[in-house]
Amino acid sequence: MTTRPKMDRTMRAVGWAAQRALKFPPAVDRGVTVEKDLQIRADDGVLLLADHWAPANAPDGERVEQLPVVLVRTAYGSGGPLGWMYGRALAERGMHALVVRSRGTFGSGGEFLAMRHEREDGLATLRWLADQPWAGGGVVLAGSSYFGYTQWADAPVQVKAMVPHIASSRLAVTLLRPDRMELDTLMNWVWNTSTQERPRALMRGMLGLDRKHIDKAMNALPLVDGDKVLLGEESTFYQECLHHDQDDPYWKGVDLSGTVGDVTVPVSSVTGWYDIFLADQLRDFQKLMEAGRNPRLTVGPWWHANARGMAASISEVVDWGAALARGEAPAERAPVRLFVMGADQWRDFDQWPPAGYVEQRWHLNPGAALGATPTQEAPPSSFTYDPMSPTPSLGGPKLDANGVGPKDNRPLEKRDDVLTFTSEVLETDVEVIGEVSAEVWVRADRPSCDVFVRLCDVSPNGKSTNICDDLVKVRPDGITEVTVRLSPTAHVFRRGHRIRVQVSAGAFPRFARNLGSGEPIATAVTPHRTTMEVFHDAEHPSAILLPVKPATAQHR
Repeated sequence: MTTRPKMDRTMRAVGWAAQRALKFPPAVDRGVTVEKDLQIRADDGVLLLADHWAPANAPDGERVEQLPVVLVRTAYGSGGPLGWMYGRALAERGMHALVVRSRGTFGSGGEFLAMRHEREDGLATLRWLADQPWAGGGVVLAGSSYFGYTQWADAPVQVKAMVPHIASSRLAVTLLRPDRMELDTLMNWVWNTSTQERPRALMRGMLGLDRKHIDKAMNALPLVDGDKVLLGEESTFYQECLHHDQDDPYWKGVDLSGTVGDVTVPVSSVTGWYDIFLADQLRDFQKLMEAGRNPRLTVGPWWHANARGMAASISEVVDWGAALARGEAPAERAPVRLFVMGADQWRDFDQWPPAGYVEQRWHLNPGAALGATPTQEAPPSSFTYDPMSPTPSLGGPKLDANGVGPKDNRPLEKRDDVLTFTSEVLETDVEVIGEVSAEVWVRADRPSCDVFVRLCDVSPNGKSTNICDDLVKVRPDGITEVTVRLSPTAHVFRRGHRIRVQVSAGAFPRFARNLGSGEPIATAVTPHRTTMEVFHDAEHPSAILLPVKPATAQHR
């Protein structure tokens, strides 16, 4: 059925307010038509439902049937804010938008099995689209997170551009490093996708009404029963993630990272410094660069599903993707555009990571100091980690919008199970852009432990803001060197500020607790307190390695 939404004052006000608040490109015409519940037949006969949004009137000199077409395939439905942003907002800007619901979701037939049918269903959708009389223009693939992944799963024919946002060519597989679980993200995604079609699910999520129930499931032991506590039944996807890490051949066919370099369609990736898929999305970009594909990259000060990040991706569709779909050359821009935090400014570069930055070691020293050289002799710093009172996660990248991104870390740093190492006050700015890592020498009295390292910026008033971090699983053998690859960043530590490094043994519930027994993570149930030592002497020079612009590479 085709309908013409009434262009009343409310809709106009929403459009203008969103355009101003989110800095969308200006609308061409607020008149829009929408066809609901179009049927697309997949290769196995399953019917997928789609909504088609279109401009009521073509821009001057163009025909409606020759306008660019934006294809979005989503597992989260086509209504609410997503329907507005990927439907109406694009149609108002002179483009068709086809929003297709993944199989098994919101009326589409079949069973929803995460990432399993996206390639075949994507190809079927593109074949169907080629037969539509209104779809004579070039196609742009767009979408965020899960529906950013579906772009890599397509094998485009008439596609002229791709704009993956906060996504990865292997999506959830990137979160499944051996013996480690990003618990908060996995639990929230399983809950959201399992309950999203219940009445008032979106409102409950926005108000945090399900938080206590999700927290109870994240605290459950053993982890293999977490889905049953969460849903009252087993979740196929949860169990897949728990029992198959990213190196497992089980993921063959859904991990598309090995073929990224083969993609010849122009790609413009949009992500944020606090996004859960940041490192993977940057690797996808590098693979395209190495293959000579001339991709584009935009990284802002955003986290997963941040409204401004989503608006930036829509702008890239409208300004860059639509030009390519029309067969035109988009406006010139450097391949890499980064928001440099601390300096609070956008900068353009030729590549990622940018050239001209030199790796510099900032050593963890006794007395909670961070300096240019290691101390020759010093006893290790130590703390005790208790999995029954685990070191909490505070800020950083995660799926849940509650408490995500940059936060004041002083409450965390007051804990006895968190070590901090802080530089002297900086006499000049220190500009850090690129890959960040740490080399930490540790010893533990249990057969298994985690090492969490976080980089922070301490302002003159003492506020400590997290910049980047990560956690690795360790099976220590005496004094053991541990390499932690923190998420990449672009940040200027201002003159008068200080650089701080945190070292701890957990960040719960963002990461599942290490119980210290060395047993498989899925079935371990008995918690053990773990005493950990961090060494910092000439023989064990623990340090964080920062890519620093030479003109600012000064220690005190």
